[in-house]
Amino acid sequence: MKAVAYSIKSCEKEPLVRANNKKHDITLISNRLTLDTVSYAKGKEAVLVFSSDDLSAPVLNRLKELGVKYIFTRSSGVDHIDLEEAKRLGIQVTNTSSYSPASIEALQVIAAKTIDNLDKWCISSDKGSNFPGSPGSSSVQGFSQGSTVKQ
Repeated sequence: MKAVAYSIKSCEKEPLVRANNKKHDITLISNRLTLDTVSYAKGKEAVLVFSSDDLSAPVLNRLKELGVKYIFTRSSGVDHIDLEEAKRLGIQVTNTSSYSPASIEALQVIAAKTIDNLDKWCISSDKGSNFPGSPGSSSVQGFSQGSTVKQ
């Protein structure tokens, strides 16, 4: 799967690269996701974001136009995401469960969950299955335990 990861800090690069193990084509950038930087998602199926990124309706609409189908936030909260608009657009959203941001182990776990979600989305889209969080579902869900977000 092709993805772009926004708001990447230097301490996140190595865990993401290791967890990915060259499975997915992930572009890592330090820029925040905004209307000005959304174009980096062109040709990508997924975006990996953080709580400082803008996932308002205008940005989500532009992501949809660019072909993005999946959003994974590397934060436990989802206040920065317009979940209703994401659902309306058919964009799947998942988040990570609680963690201690100061912990190196936590960064490794988040990186592993990120790659795991990309893997599962690839399998689901290859099979054409209607996985949790799809349009018409009553919730937006991730695949890792503790990552369900009710609307």
